[in-house]
Amino acid sequence: MELFENFIAYNKKENLFQSKDKLLLAVSGGVDSVVLCALCKQAGYDFAIAHCNFKLREAASDRDAEFVQQLAETYCVSFYIKIFDTISIATDTKKSIEETARDLRYQWFETLCVENKYDHIVTAHHADDNIETVVMNFFRGTGIKGLRGILPKQNKIVRPLLFARRMELETFTAIHQLAFVTDYTNAENEYTRNYFRNEILPMVSRQFPEAKENILKNIQRLNEVEILYRCSVDMNIKKLVEIKGNEAHMSVLKLLKTVPLTTVMYEIIKDYGFTAHQTDESIALLQSETGKYIQSATHRIFKNRHWLIIAPLQSEAGQHILIEENNKKVIFEAGELQIEKLEVAKVQLTSDILTALLDADEISFPLLLRKWKQGDYFYPLGMKKKKKLNRFLTDQKLSLTQKENTWVIEMNKKIIWVTGKRIDDRFKISPATKKILKFTYLPK
Repeated sequence: MELFENFIAYNKKENLFQSKDKLLLAVSGGVDSVVLCALCKQAGYDFAIAHCNFKLREAASDRDAEFVQQLAETYCVSFYIKIFDTISIATDTKKSIEETARDLRYQWFETLCVENKYDHIVTAHHADDNIETVVMNFFRGTGIKGLRGILPKQNKIVRPLLFARRMELETFTAIHQLAFVTDYTNAENEYTRNYFRNEILPMVSRQFPEAKENILKNIQRLNEVEILYRCSVDMNIKKLVEIKGNEAHMSVLKLLKTVPLTTVMYEIIKDYGFTAHQTDESIALLQSETGKYIQSATHRIFKNRHWLIIAPLQSEAGQHILIEENNKKVIFEAGELQIEKLEVAKVQLTSDILTALLDADEISFPLLLRKWKQGDYFYPLGMKKKKKLNRFLTDQKLSLTQKENTWVIEMNKKIIWVTGKRIDDRFKISPATKKILKFTYLPK
């Protein structure tokens, strides 16, 4: 009865779920998930059982699936099963088997919750799982967030057995004569967690018998430390980061005065896909020249004079658009382009850089609207010599992302307008001009 009472007390203390909630239990068929089912049944909770067959152990995987289905029938609850070709998916996504299985499992659980209106996904993680996770995170270098361990509640996922040691769960199954299945791969060290469970922690415990209990106490302390840490970090980020559209701008001067810089920099960049190992590279950018950058899978951090800017990587899609003679309007990634052909007498000259007035007789369609590229050149208005577009944009003091978002209109491989910046001198209007082609650029 002690385990059951602690189960109820822990749920209440952590406010994991209410008696009226519909629960989806993730059940493998091992000791921990079998105990979870028994405790939920004893408490009278409304639950269903979900089982993932990852096809990693041939006949043993099918045996586990059959066992869990029989367990659901015993408890008279709904049963869901999903078979995954885990090895093929891991190969295609270039992820480890462990990571792939975890991702597949939780994605499917989320889908089941939405389709069947379950309030919570309930897993059977226990205290020993938490110990293993914290030790692995320490060696991985995940920072203080990793050292606080597995949380009892994360969005829809709840873990009501985190208070219990593995030995307590095994004792419970023996007392109540609960059947369960054993995964023989738990004794193998191919997977990282198994290696820590079977080799590292027993070795440490031989030298420090109280090691596991001490780790559990540290987890409790570090949970509170992490709260204080988070408050301090959030305060620093608020002072340092200015969000402009889809970019994050940080003053180099303010960053150089920040203490502790390494910790704060990591906390800023990690949400943009950068790893802890790229923190030092980010800090090195503070002393670099304009234009230097590093990147993650989704973002780039670059130096632009007195700023570090985090910006999303540019997509190559939709960067070449044909403009036909009858087009009046073209919508593209950066905004909208309006096109008019007018008589000279009906046009009022303007210095607005978002408007281009060109000699219509010098232009033949179709035209090409595209992003500029290295090697482009044109004759800027007022100049008789050509100029590399890269040099022109640098002279305009544009940031790296502003450069990347620059578009040109091209005719027969000649640039007639650097959109929103400068027209080509060869296509300007003159006293002999009879008709004018007018472009108006409306940026997003």
